[in-house]
Amino acid sequence: MVYQRRTNLDAVFGALADPTRREIVRRLVAQPDLPLAELAAPFRMTLPAVSKHVAVLERARLVRRTRRGRVSYCRVNPERLGEAARWLESYRRFWEHQLDRLEEYLDKNP
Repeated sequence: MVYQRRTNLDAVFGALADPTRREIVRRLVAQPDLPLAELAAPFRMTLPAVSKHVAVLERARLVRRTRRGRVSYCRVNPERLGEAARWLESYRRFWEHQLDRLEEYLDKNP
C-alpha cells in the first residue's frame, strides 16, 4: 500500500515538474471545464503539443478530459492536488519543528 502511494505521488510530482503543465493546472483551477483549444490558446505551441501535456496530467490523474460532441474539455482533479498538498504539508510541519528546535538550541548556546 505504501509503495502504491509513493508511485502515485511520483506521478503527480513528475507531471508538475514541467512549467507548462503547472500553468495548465493553474488555468484549470481558475477556470474549470475549459475546452482544450481555449486552454491551449495562450501557449506558444501547437494544439497537439498542449494535448500531450494534458495527457501527462491525465496519466497522473491530475486532469480529466471529457468529450462533448467534437470538443474536448479539461477539468482539474482536486483530490489528486489534495494528496500532494497533504504530503507537502507533513514535511512543512516536520521542518518547522526541526528549525524551531535549532533556534532553541542556538538561543541557549550563543
